[in-house]
Amino acid sequence: MTAGDDDLVAQIRQALKVVIDPELGHNIVDLGFVYDVSVDDGVAHITMTATTRGCPAASFLKEGVANSAGLVPGVESVDVTMTFEPPWQPWMISPGVKAALGFAEVN
Repeated sequence: MTAGDDDLVAQIRQALKVVIDPELGHNIVDLGFVYDVSVDDGVAHITMTATTRGCPAASFLKEGVANSAGLVPGVESVDVTMTFEPPWQPWMISPGVKAALGFAEVN
């Protein structure tokens, strides 16, 4: 991966912040749903999850990810893989969103 690919990955991650989980009301990046983003010859490979296997919003989120990443200049196509390994956990949420959702920090 080149420095240009690193920039493209950063742009894709930023673009994915427009995808909002309808239940939690925050973007999927800050919620920790995006596990990996890579780019290979213009193809964005995104590995993501949802809160649970039976999440009714999973297909909606996957479609939003594909559409948002596809709008980034330099992305020719998008491959989204939904995984549940490792299972999503609340500790994956960014600190600011944890506070907004009312999660207390436990030592």
